[in-house]
Amino acid sequence: MFLKQLTLTHYKNIEALQFHFKAPINCFIGNNGIGKSNVLDSIYHLAFTKSYFNPSGLQNIQFGKEFFMIEGRFNNGVKELKINCSLKKGQKKTVKRNGKVYDKIADHIGLIPLVIVSPADRNLIIEGSSTRRKFIDGVIGQTDKIYLKNISDYNKILTQRNALLKFFAKNRTFDQETLSIYNHQMCALAKPIYEKRKSFMEVFIPVFTKRHQSICQGAEEVDIRYVSDLDGNDLEVLLDTHLEKDKILQYSSVGTHKDDLDLQIRGIPIKIFGSQGQQKTFLIALKLAQFDFLKEKSGMNPIVLLDDIFDKLDQDRVTQTIQLFDRDRMGQIFISDTHQDRIKAALQESTFEYEIFNLS
Repeated sequence: MFLKQLTLTHYKNIEALQFHFKAPINCFIGNNGIGKSNVLDSIYHLAFTKSYFNPSGLQNIQFGKEFFMIEGRFNNGVKELKINCSLKKGQKKTVKRNGKVYDKIADHIGLIPLVIVSPADRNLIIEGSSTRRKFIDGVIGQTDKIYLKNISDYNKILTQRNALLKFFAKNRTFDQETLSIYNHQMCALAKPIYEKRKSFMEVFIPVFTKRHQSICQGAEEVDIRYVSDLDGNDLEVLLDTHLEKDKILQYSSVGTHKDDLDLQIRGIPIKIFGSQGQQKTFLIALKLAQFDFLKEKSGMNPIVLLDDIFDKLDQDRVTQTIQLFDRDRMGQIFISDTHQDRIKAALQESTFEYEIFNLS
């Protein structure tokens, strides 16, 4: 996938900008707060119809303006694609492909395979399980629309079941028949979600391990374990055995919405025992594995966004990191950074052509 042109209007702190891209590597340079990350985020927005950093659509409209608009012109190796994403206050978000509005925005996901690497990715290690589930769902969802629908339907039923538990507690009542309906619906969706996640991780973990070994020359042993309530258990039984607990908590305490990834280094949690350098290496290997998986499934190179990931790295590590994404001819890469000299020095080692856009 290759992005040829990007047009931004009233997007975050950007009044109006247009870029034309010809090189495989494109760098946005400028001081903090000038909008470098927002340019990269707009590319992410075109792929996923939402911001990576501000999921609330209204927060992406420039202050004092009534709307934002992003337009990208892509080439997928076969044909040209024009994607337009816009939002006006008081109206629904609109996503167009070649001028035609999507009936369902979810139908767009997967059209533009994309991988983003950002300092915010450290949340995958240090935050709760929901962040890691979001990562799994984001990767699988780009290649499987049925899975995306199952996740959406499951979350709707989960919300309804939780609301019912709150109603029971507030009104000091209980209706087993109504609760059983939600239980049955949750179980019907949870099983394919669990099976898809399990089969995905069986493919993904070896790819991740190989990538990590290539980065650190096998000096560190790492692993990922998929943890789920459904591993060896029937959800219908679990919901019954946890009913009293759920009534007290007023939410559903078991199910695929509690799935997690146990990220390990030398057999222990990297969250607790991994240094910052080890965690960064782990995350880069994770994103490289994501790239490999999406490339295999989509048949094209995903776009790669490297957002401000070189802060506090020495020149050697900056060069090495760029080479990781460059050496396998990964396709189009977009980089944001504050130091032009640092990026230029690193890119001199690249085999690709590059272009630098100084936003200052």
